[in-house]
Amino acid sequence: MLTEQSIGLPNGTTLRYVEQGPANAMPLILLHGFPDSWLSYETVLANLPSTIRAIALSQRGFGNSDKPDNGYHPRDLAADVAAFMTLRRIPRAILAGHSMGALVAQRFAVDFPDRIAGLALIGTFKTLRDHPELAELIDEIAAMADPIDLDLVRAFQASTLAQPVLDEFFRTMVAEGARLPLGIWRAALKEIAAYDDFAELSQIAAPTILFWGERDTFSTYEQQQELASEIAGAELRIYAGAGHSLHWEEPRRFAADLANFVRALEWIRAVRHPLKGRMTA
Repeated sequence: MLTEQSIGLPNGTTLRYVEQGPANAMPLILLHGFPDSWLSYETVLANLPSTIRAIALSQRGFGNSDKPDNGYHPRDLAADVAAFMTLRRIPRAILAGHSMGALVAQRFAVDFPDRIAGLALIGTFKTLRDHPELAELIDEIAAMADPIDLDLVRAFQASTLAQPVLDEFFRTMVAEGARLPLGIWRAALKEIAAYDDFAELSQIAAPTILFWGERDTFSTYEQQQELASEIAGAELRIYAGAGHSLHWEEPRRFAADLANFVRALEWIRAVRHPLKGRMTA
């Protein structure tokens, strides 16, 4: 069983995270979507080989991490990741992000190009500006008072799925969303809805895979193609029958794909830098 750890960033925010795998392996940092926590990757972590060094963060505002009133722009969250890496003495890492976490991973790759070894983007977006369902959700939440309506959280999490997941896992993810104060829902969704980094994606040079479920109702196939075309050399990998949270629906398959991606990047680095051996940070 994984033990949650904490780390205090220089900006005063404390993040919670879990880690598994050998300390001298190439780090893989997992960034969850909204309104989740590191638990979003619990079933993926359970299926990763023991040789993979995986670190799953609860980003600011989520899970047991600190919940400041502001700082939910992807740039702020990416800066948190960079500060975390510095404190943990990780010069470069592979980032895997889902939904909101994918936007943060993209932002990190643009803002910290020397610190990104690879990108795995799950259900990312070209932009969510003018997305009618998201706009409706934001309006609905604006009229609420704490605590958030549990039925709304359950419906939101269900909308990310096209295939069944374990009941216990789904209840956990609903509970993670329900524990967020409405202020976090409003602040984070406002930033997600307004965010658009498409014009900057051509700056990303790191090896990238876009994972997309063909029944994703948040982002279309055409948008995924545009994203893959904008990031040089990016691969678009489609999960037939899956929805927006494909790593919840098919954790074993996704963990295998992720492990293969990590191994490929480790092999490339070993070939290019044979005297350095395995990446220690």
